Amino acid sequence: MIRYTLVPVIEYDYEETVDVRGPHDPSVLEHGIIYPAAYLGSTQLICNKPPSKKVRMQQAQEAVSRIKAPEGETQPNTEVDIFISTERVKVLNAESEECIMDHSLKTISYIADIGNVLVIMARRRSYATTLDEAMEESGIAMGDQVSALPRGPKKIICHVFETEDQAQLIAQSIGQAFSIAYLNFLRENGIDDPSVAEMDYGEVLNSQEIYGDDLMLFSNKECEKEILIEKERGEIMGIVIVESGWGSLVPTVVIANMSPFGAAARSGKLNIGDQVMSINGTSCVGLPLTTAQQTIKSLKNQCLVKFNVVSCPPVTQVIIKRPDVKYQLGFSVQNGTICSLMRGGIAERGGVRVGHRIIEINGMSVVATAHEKIVDILATAVGEIHMKTMPLSMYRLLTGQEQPLYL
Repeated sequence: MIRYTLVPVIEYDYEETVDVRGPHDPSVLEHGIIYPAAYLGSTQLICNKPPSKKVRMQQAQEAVSRIKAPEGETQPNTEVDIFISTERVKVLNAESEECIMDHSLKTISYIADIGNVLVIMARRRSYATTLDEAMEESGIAMGDQVSALPRGPKKIICHVFETEDQAQLIAQSIGQAFSIAYLNFLRENGIDDPSVAEMDYGEVLNSQEIYGDDLMLFSNKECEKEILIEKERGEIMGIVIVESGWGSLVPTVVIANMSPFGAAARSGKLNIGDQVMSINGTSCVGLPLTTAQQTIKSLKNQCLVKFNVVSCPPVTQVIIKRPDVKYQLGFSVQNGTICSLMRGGIAERGGVRVGHRIIEINGMSVVATAHEKIVDILATAVGEIHMKTMPLSMYRLLTGQEQPLYL
């Protein structure tokens, strides 16, 4: 069971707590919060200059590749508790409560969530750092106030953790703690940052309607179909299924390809893009992809199969409302594919899904567009942003980059 625990650490005047939007009440992070995780290991990287967010993500992915065991091999790990407050991030042995590592918050330079994997990157330096310097290295510099200290090569220690669907929430919590500490620092030093008054992401979030093809299609009874497919005993169904993607209104499997000689295509009743709700009365909603695939494979010796599907086009429509570039879209892209999504953000509300390939942005195809160009288009897009996406596996099948393995 996933848990998090409030831990009293320091006394604090709640009336003076800075209001920063995030997953927690700011007073909670003033005291501290704990998340359970599995610690996989740590590795060190060398950085010669303040890196961009893109480089930081590449470093995080390199750290994961160094630490994470190859698929099929046993992954060494230690059960731990990650403690987060506005002063520090600590990692405690879950059984003995012994402190394994302890980092001042100002030394944390980047947090990345990659699926269920969390990477916390902290600086190892030969001289003291200040909070505004830490903000600068994290890409949140305070205008022209730049430290005059020498800038030599920096050693970055990367801690890699695995969680049960909490990596993004932990990353958001650390980010919120950093924002609270930053605003407290400004207030205590009498610094007036005009951007602070404009940081109300909640107003932007409230203006973003929950949008997605699913919302309209699933509420339309005409799109729901119960289909009976006749087949020969021993004959395969002849379909390929993929996950609908994290962020879907209903997490299920989608028909991504059909063999022209299979029972499904011969029936003429199923289409690429259809979302499968159940098979012979067994619900596919929330099922892991491998389990749903095994369910379909088990139909081989049956002569009559019942599918309940919702007819959906293969391409998903996305609409995000972003009034200004200072507001994060809330998702990250790697080579045109959405690889992470901020839970509850404007992107999720707008219909963005993890694991989908972006096909089009504001009417312009990005199928053959370089990664850097896609990032630039998204980084500068404001107003109502329209995108078309589809599951990456479906995209690769339809473009001939993968050969279908029919079930």
